[in-house]
Amino acid sequence: MYFAEKILEESRELNQKWEDEVRRTVSSFPEQKARWSTVSDLEIRRLYTPEDIKDMDYARDIGVPGEYPFLRGNQSTGYRGRYWTFRMFSGMGSARDTNERWRMLLRQGQTGLSTAFDFPTLMGYDSDSPKARGEVGRCGVAIDTLEDFLALMEGIPMDKVTTSMTINPPATALWAMYCAAAELKGVPLGKIGGTIQNDMLKEFIAQKTFMCPPEPSVKLISDTVEFGTKHVPKWNPISISGYHIREAGSTAVQELAFTLRDGIEYVEDVIRRKGLSVDDFAPRLSFFFNSHIDFFEEICKMRAARRLWAKVMKDRFKAQNPRSMWMRFHTQTAGCSLTAQQPYNNIVRTAVEALAAVLGGTQSLHTNSLDEVLCLPSDHAVEIALRTQQIIAEETGVANTIDPLAGSYFVEALTNEMEEKAWEYIHKIDDMGGMIAAIEKGFPQLEIADAAYNFQKQIDSCEKTMVGVNKYITSEAQAIPMLEIDDKVEMEQISRLKAVRRKRDGKAHKKSMDDIRQACRKGKNVMPYCIEAVKNLASVQEICDVYREVYGEYRDPGLY
Repeated sequence: MYFAEKILEESRELNQKWEDEVRRTVSSFPEQKARWSTVSDLEIRRLYTPEDIKDMDYARDIGVPGEYPFLRGNQSTGYRGRYWTFRMFSGMGSARDTNERWRMLLRQGQTGLSTAFDFPTLMGYDSDSPKARGEVGRCGVAIDTLEDFLALMEGIPMDKVTTSMTINPPATALWAMYCAAAELKGVPLGKIGGTIQNDMLKEFIAQKTFMCPPEPSVKLISDTVEFGTKHVPKWNPISISGYHIREAGSTAVQELAFTLRDGIEYVEDVIRRKGLSVDDFAPRLSFFFNSHIDFFEEICKMRAARRLWAKVMKDRFKAQNPRSMWMRFHTQTAGCSLTAQQPYNNIVRTAVEALAAVLGGTQSLHTNSLDEVLCLPSDHAVEIALRTQQIIAEETGVANTIDPLAGSYFVEALTNEMEEKAWEYIHKIDDMGGMIAAIEKGFPQLEIADAAYNFQKQIDSCEKTMVGVNKYITSEAQAIPMLEIDDKVEMEQISRLKAVRRKRDGKAHKKSMDDIRQACRKGKNVMPYCIEAVKNLASVQEICDVYREVYGEYRDPGLY
């Protein structure tokens, strides 16, 4: 028991007296709302006391940083040993345009790179595809071939700076380019570090950039996990993402539950398909969460995620290595919380969300820019977003001690509640036969749709407030400089792609495509063949077209 019975008895007596006093005064000072709840609609009581966490055991449920159940963090020294990685999400126009933004951010104190790709690249199409028309370089960087990738990484020390790539269906092709670029620069694969998102289950659930059906999509992910385990030991071959689940409208509990159940699905597949021991690969699994505007809910979600994942790895998968039980995660402030109305309010939202992520113990953080809801972020807006992290790290004092909110009656109670509700979802999906089966039934998709609808109803009825949208509205427009991508970016990108196709060795290219095709048909790991193909200047779409040919294309069933 967390508290001695004497303390609990005193707490009950004090609380009863306080409740009696509240009943006497509430008629004179009525509360502003009939019901108080989080953004995700978890009801919050007036007061939390020792009674709310009386069944907790300190050693079992809270513990110390760096030890099971890792509620208080993976590292025993927290941020006193090293700050989180400052990793701004950047991608725009051509590879050279993005390289310039990256180098500017590194000069300003960013400590890790994060890559935003344009829609054609995200979907596995080249810039000259009819499906790419009008989208090349618009919302991220256009990458077609290894030559683009080499331009993207020009002047970047690949053995010293880690790079995250938000790429899903074509992840094998883009990671192959990263590996090939490193080798061409003389950097061994054993020395490169970073992350590919490579999480297709959340695509079927939420983000909807997909290519092949779920089963072969998961097979390709297991290929990357196996290849990384054997050849690229410092790389995270998957970032299991709740961020996009939350952006699609889920609650915090749904984000927590569906993300971790996706992680369980991937672990099961690698063990079954590749025959690896869980301790061989689990230490390099990583996660990605959304930090939304409800300060305490987000902190509790992240703390609950660490403890829940540690239990999953220890109890379900019998992991022995403590690092297999670590939940290492990146966090991004909530894009869906930003508003086009009164956009300078977004600086405040981002600062609060970033602080929640830090107090939740994130290992890596991206802070959104104030103008992202309107356009690609300007240099000025990006610098403010980066400075937000630096001020939190070096001025506020929140990094001085580890997990400073531990022991709070409210924080521990809400952490427990979120974990319990997440387990309910996980067990329900287990009973359905796993996450792929649940996706095919439409279960997570419909749960998220209901949550998004309920939240919008609360905004429309003003039950919940969004400043500048349904309260404190002003008629004055605030001018924001708009960063736009010139149409010539698309023309120049297509011209470069055509030049690459003209100069490459046709026979070597054809053999590379045949080798990938055979690897897919025979169930072999595609990564070595993808690396060889990109060295022979195969394009992203050419590799993805092989996947589409062998595995078929997925069409969303459009559940309602």
